[in-house]
Amino acid sequence: MYVDETTATLKARVRGTTYYFCSETCLQQFVAPERALRLLKLSLAASAALAVPILLITYLPLFPQRLSNYILLVLDTPLQFIVGWRFYRGTWDSIRNRMGNMDVLIALGTTAAWAYSAAVTLFPGLAPSSGVYFDTSAVIITLILAGNYLEHVTKARASDAVRKLMDLQPTMARRLKDGVETEIPVEQVEVGDVLVVKPGERIPVDGVVSFGASTVDESAVTGESMPVDKVAGDKVIGATINRTGLLQVRADNVGQDTVLAQIVKLVEEAQIGRAPIQRLADRIATYFVPVVVSIAIVASLAWYFLGHIGLNFAVLVFVSCVVIACPCALGIATPAALLVGTSKGAQNGILIKGGEYLERAGKVNAVVFDKTGTLTTGKPSVTDVMPMEGYDADSITTLAGSVERSSEHPTAKAIVNESSKRGLPILETKDSEIVAGSGIEAEVGGRKVLLGNRKLLSGSSGLSALEEKLDGLESQGKTAVILSVDGHIAGIIGIADTLKPTAKDAVRAIKDLGIKVVMLTGDNAKVAESISDEVGIDRYVADVLPQGKEEAIESLQKEGLVVAMVGDGINDAPALAKADVGIAIGSGTDIAKEAGGIVLIKDDPKDVATAIRLSRSTLSKIRQNLFWAFAYNTVLIPIAAGALVPFFGIGVYNTLPFLAAAAMAVSSVTVVTNSLTLFRFKAGE
Repeated sequence: MYVDETTATLKARVRGTTYYFCSETCLQQFVAPERALRLLKLSLAASAALAVPILLITYLPLFPQRLSNYILLVLDTPLQFIVGWRFYRGTWDSIRNRMGNMDVLIALGTTAAWAYSAAVTLFPGLAPSSGVYFDTSAVIITLILAGNYLEHVTKARASDAVRKLMDLQPTMARRLKDGVETEIPVEQVEVGDVLVVKPGERIPVDGVVSFGASTVDESAVTGESMPVDKVAGDKVIGATINRTGLLQVRADNVGQDTVLAQIVKLVEEAQIGRAPIQRLADRIATYFVPVVVSIAIVASLAWYFLGHIGLNFAVLVFVSCVVIACPCALGIATPAALLVGTSKGAQNGILIKGGEYLERAGKVNAVVFDKTGTLTTGKPSVTDVMPMEGYDADSITTLAGSVERSSEHPTAKAIVNESSKRGLPILETKDSEIVAGSGIEAEVGGRKVLLGNRKLLSGSSGLSALEEKLDGLESQGKTAVILSVDGHIAGIIGIADTLKPTAKDAVRAIKDLGIKVVMLTGDNAKVAESISDEVGIDRYVADVLPQGKEEAIESLQKEGLVVAMVGDGINDAPALAKADVGIAIGSGTDIAKEAGGIVLIKDDPKDVATAIRLSRSTLSKIRQNLFWAFAYNTVLIPIAAGALVPFFGIGVYNTLPFLAAAAMAVSSVTVVTNSLTLFRFKAGE
């Protein structure tokens, strides 16, 4: 229900944000959902327990008419005013807030049916007919409560994935202090604490491995089925499982700053948030209520005074119009689909911060990728080893790895990692000396070894013959490191920031959706062109600074494109904020700092296409839901107003109120069931 914040009297403040409500019932459902669900369940049970005998007595000749009417009055009165009290309270709240809601329609329709039937029962001569319609109010209230309960069950199911994640959080942690291990509640862990995690245990909080090596199962958080190797310096995520070795982890994020806490917060915000398409539906409902009530009054009076059908049927015209028009399905059309969509996203490692971002993502027709850390790994690695005559790849890598073993330079780390992957030995070095801006020199096994760029190797023989190979590596955006032994060139090592394994598939999947793909990078045009060609991107912008990325996004928007920016959420923050949809990609350990409206907690660019597909599917469900909600109202309101009377006579109103209630309930069930089909969404399709 749309709520005007300037007139609303009901509000709640949660986590620093104020939320406004159209009724006390909505407020309680928000601040105490479990209690509200229990109360709703009891109300539905009581309503059904009273409605069943009311229907039996109404449609089976169990008692004389007069006695039946009195029994029905006794059964329906508590149902109308005790079980149905929530609708009267909602009507009063609606009046106080000066806006219509569906509670007004329900209260008006059921009260009219009950009041007319009570008058016929207590004062038989008042109306021309002894027929009563207690069953109408009973069925309407019961079916509406059933629809509300189904909506609550949908919300519970939509949040199930998040609750399962929270259940994975360990309750205790083993803290290492002054060489002594102490078991403490996880809530007492502080940033900087060193925690011991044994094989088979869950990591208590987010942190960095300070000692040990192991494989960690991160599937519960990231969705990746393959365990990830962790060594000293690697980040780990709380609630993931340490599989093989003993780890000591230095706590980095605790409490509400952990990945799990951020996941829950983002999903909660998404469930509370309203998409623009939802606000549109709510505004329509606000105007819809007085229009429908006016139609009901005019139709009822017209048939009574002009059609001369009598008070009995005139009241039924009013009741039928009001009940048929009840926008129950309209009220849940967007929330049901949005809840399921955001839940399905969370299950696939895609966190949508709100319905607004979901709607925008569904309309995206251009995706802009940052290069480093998004399409590429963000870490340099060895791509080529070119030995000269007398050497092989392993000997070149052994010498280079031995010389660089103590260096902290990213290029040096890449060479040492390559040597380690090949299982090569580290040789003893002497007189190691770093030559600033050029490379490093050392003595290895009595031989003088130089490793660096052209400047360092300018005096080595054979350098001029390598120019073609060096140019070839550099044209591909690679750094060429030259190795010289005793003054002779021994080989070349090519180093580059390599593409992520799924980068090509990600670009292809996005293009298959009919979306343009653009790459932004601070690297030079040569590197940008090489990477773009490799992944299949037709358009790129090179040599661009962070503010330049923002300008590039604005330029695309001026072309009439709805732009999604995909980046790491730090250097790309201006562009993420400028884009129609900012999509932050990464391991998830920096979720709290991300500027994007959508967060991909897996380090996989393929999830960009999945997020867009999920958004499109959710929007499609919302539109389908709105269609069904309006379709029932549009078709049945004229019928309730008397369109069929000329063809079937006024007797059609004997059954129309019940059919109206059933049609209203069917529309709600249709909307919720249609939304639940989103659970069939599969990321890989």
